[in-house]
Amino acid sequence: MTQARSKQVSLQDTRYYHLISRCVRRAYLCGEDNHTKQSFEHRRQWMVDRIRFLTSIFAIDVAAYAVMSNHYHLVVYVDESEAMAWSDEEVCERWQQLYHSHSLVERLQKGESSCQAEQDKAQDIINKWRSRLSDLSWLMRNLNEHIARKANAEDNCKGRFWEGRFKSQALLDEKAVLACMAYVDLNPIRAKMAETVQTAQYTSIFERIHNKASHTDNKSQLPFTAKPLLGFMGHEHKDSPKSIAFSLLDYLSLVEATGKVIRADKRGSLNESAYPLLTQLSVNGDDWLQLAEHFGKQYHQAVGSLAELNAFAVHTGKQWIGGHRQQAAIFH
Repeated sequence: MTQARSKQVSLQDTRYYHLISRCVRRAYLCGEDNHTKQSFEHRRQWMVDRIRFLTSIFAIDVAAYAVMSNHYHLVVYVDESEAMAWSDEEVCERWQQLYHSHSLVERLQKGESSCQAEQDKAQDIINKWRSRLSDLSWLMRNLNEHIARKANAEDNCKGRFWEGRFKSQALLDEKAVLACMAYVDLNPIRAKMAETVQTAQYTSIFERIHNKASHTDNKSQLPFTAKPLLGFMGHEHKDSPKSIAFSLLDYLSLVEATGKVIRADKRGSLNESAYPLLTQLSVNGDDWLQLAEHFGKQYHQAVGSLAELNAFAVHTGKQWIGGHRQQAAIFH
């Protein structure tokens, strides 16, 4: 039975989540349709532009992403404190970039509310908007519905574009976050769409290396300040509570080396002593390769130590979280 999204998200356990949405049609979201020979490559830029637009509005940051031929991945950080710091006026302004306002809210803003009960109702509506602007389901709704409408219009057809609901995976500790980011960044390598991370366009690692998502990156106007990818710990992020607590250079060098190893024509191994990040994560080269290749297939719902999984289960009303056996050896 499908679970309510509230049963899959617990911000008291983690603010990091891995989100996946897959296209339902035979014709691809992006890439080339082998049957019709029609190219949909331009839709990758649709995805990147929409992600940028939405994250400029929502209190959610992107740590990693990859736009593939028939699905996409996001690793996000939910920042409720950012939403709580917004004034009521800013909440309304952000919400109205996506939806129409409400008559009661408009009357409150103009000082025309007729009674206290009307003011209270308008405030309840604003509070609901504030909550939704840091909600994963509302982010994904605004991303998927927008892309579906554009694709349907281009294909001159109607019907569902996405395969059911998006999937979410809670990343309960730093090791899970870094391993998932690497798994996402290496998607084009595993799919043989690119030979190196330097050429894997429409991924977060390509953007981190080249400071843009593709060779034809659009810089469209946004209603609010564009958010960069969630930063790694460094001089520019050392005082930020939501920076990734590792070196960007260490991450890039490890993912680049991992990409070379997992290519089918260059199968090999990693010497963990050569990569400081593996030492910091307390993971050996073989386990890291296993994570980088199979993270999305072997782990479900949540990823972390057994203690973290048990706490997550309690806070989301579950008896237990699957995958204890697979995770016990690596996430300890």
